[in-house]
Amino acid sequence: MGWFRRRGSGPSGDRPANPSDLQHLEQFVRSRRGVEAFIEPRTTVTGTTVILIAYDGEWTRRNMPSPGAVRQFAQRLAMPVYDVQLVGYPQRMRDYNARQKRT
Repeated sequence: MGWFRRRGSGPSGDRPANPSDLQHLEQFVRSRRGVEAFIEPRTTVTGTTVILIAYDGEWTRRNMPSPGAVRQFAQRLAMPVYDVQLVGYPQRMRDYNARQKRT
């Protein structure tokens, strides 16, 4: 029966960051204060992603080719980078999401 056979070579979201994704991320960093990068690991459903979180908790997420690519991106823009599996998501992000639900 092949119910559990995998199709393709990787997760459905596993693709390199395209130029428009990188442009969006750079614009987010340049237009907000206190932005930090958080590496989200590859899963069976998605590839590696980066989530950028500003000082007020506003955030954005995009696919990246690898954790190393996230680190290089963060270094180029001089921002801190964390592994979400080690540090979790910051409270300010949860607070921001709660504020957005109320509006």
